[in-house]
Amino acid sequence: MANTEEIRSGLADIVNEITGVPADDVQLEKSFTDDLDIDSLSMIEVVVAAEEKFGVKIPEDEVKNLATVGDAVSYIEKGQA
Repeated sequence: MANTEEIRSGLADIVNEITGVPADDVQLEKSFTDDLDIDSLSMIEVVVAAEEKFGVKIPEDEVKNLATVGDAVSYIEKGQA
């Protein structure tokens, strides 16, 4: 099971790979849409990659609730439990 920083770092790598946003910019308090400028299509790609990397399932109707990187990290942590 990954800890908060491992999940954040993994998400940062995924976001960087998909969107080109520098991994260092992907911090817990950052909003995917407002701060990192990730559109809905890219967000789906991020979610799919995160599901594969962390072995969790993030239902489509939950994606809209993942406004910040911290929200996504928390969701993944709960999904791993």
